[in-house]
Amino acid sequence: MGETSSSNEIRTLVLVGRTGNGKSATGNSILGRKAFKSKQAPLKTSIKHGPIINVIDTPGLFARTDFVGNEIVKCINMAKDGIHAILMVFSIRTQFSEEEEATFLTLQALFGHKIVDYMIVVFTGGDELEENEETLDDYIGHECPQPFKDILILCGNRKVLFDNKTKDEKKRLGQVQQLLSLVNILISQMEDDHIQMSYLQN
Repeated sequence: MGETSSSNEIRTLVLVGRTGNGKSATGNSILGRKAFKSKQAPLKTSIKHGPIINVIDTPGLFARTDFVGNEIVKCINMAKDGIHAILMVFSIRTQFSEEEEATFLTLQALFGHKIVDYMIVVFTGGDELEENEETLDDYIGHECPQPFKDILILCGNRKVLFDNKTKDEKKRLGQVQQLLSLVNILISQMEDDHIQMSYLQN
């Protein structure tokens, strides 16, 4: 598929993560506008740059197993053309928690191990790393616990760093293009290029 997207392509992305990790801010950065507010989980569309981008922002999914499953199923139902990638959002400002690890394992248990093939890890707090003159790889190597590194490996080491506070439009677009490149690579490697309800029911 390559690393660029034509204007008639659709990319549907689901944001998953703990409350406070910056899911809504990441969705706003992707769309280039303040589309999401706290406690809302709408489907928003942007056609300003490149492909049509649908972003689904979920509530904090670190709760009961049945709640997690129901929310993901709702997301699938919202996306009539299926989901192309699940964005696991983590913040470099907070420690990786047992709850986050448990939710990742819950997603695997509910939907099968293949679900990781559709996951991309998004780190928020890029401005803090920049202030500390630290790269994302530096942060992962020095400050991430082994369980989190294991999750990265399972996700094919697909990761991207977002600075959701930047006022630099060029920088914002660069972040989005890097993310979309990972989505396109993911799609090109998959037999099924998106997740639908039939996938989760198998």
